Amino acid sequence: MSVIENTINFVKKKLENAESGHNWFHMERVYNNALLIAKEESCDLEVVQLAALLHDIADSKFHDGDETVGPKVARDFLTSENVSETTINHVVAIIENISFKGGNFEKKFTSKELEIVQDADRLDAIGAVGIARTFNYGGYKNREIYNPEIEPNLKMSKEEYKNSTAPTINHFYEKLLLLKDKMNTESGKKIAQQRHTFMETFLEQFYNEWNGKF
Repeated sequence: MSVIENTINFVKKKLENAESGHNWFHMERVYNNALLIAKEESCDLEVVQLAALLHDIADSKFHDGDETVGPKVARDFLTSENVSETTINHVVAIIENISFKGGNFEKKFTSKELEIVQDADRLDAIGAVGIARTFNYGGYKNREIYNPEIEPNLKMSKEEYKNSTAPTINHFYEKLLLLKDKMNTESGKKIAQQRHTFMETFLEQFYNEWNGKF
């Protein structure tokens, strides 16, 4: 089998019991998004494919905030597959720099491949699937759905963002609604606009129902 097929099998097994917003199906959607965007970009397709499949192989949220686990798992797997060191280093760099982290994280690495995979990942955080994932994770963490007395915090540090216990609706303002303007590629921007509009419509309906309006 090819290294891509082996990677798919590895990720499926590794994330078999993962929280459903960060499981194999998330990786598959990001992979498909990345392939879609890559069609319009000049890039190293193998790097894009591997990074998309491995970007959340050990999300720090589920490893006590340790951001070194994911890159190590990815590096060890790719090394076992005899992938070139150049490709491994590129994929690991993407994994280390892809996350939103409150929007206050300065990337230490840039590449067209990172831009593609980052856009693909962010697209899965918005729109209908993004809404579903957000409430699923909020339930997983036993957070309130909404509390009008708790305002969104748009000036969180990276650590504050990671440790936040705010209601799920706040996450729309602290991350999801910000992503449209942070997309890197033209394809990503076009898709994000439609999904952003869907979220705005959802929030309008949510507040109407919350406040007993029709």
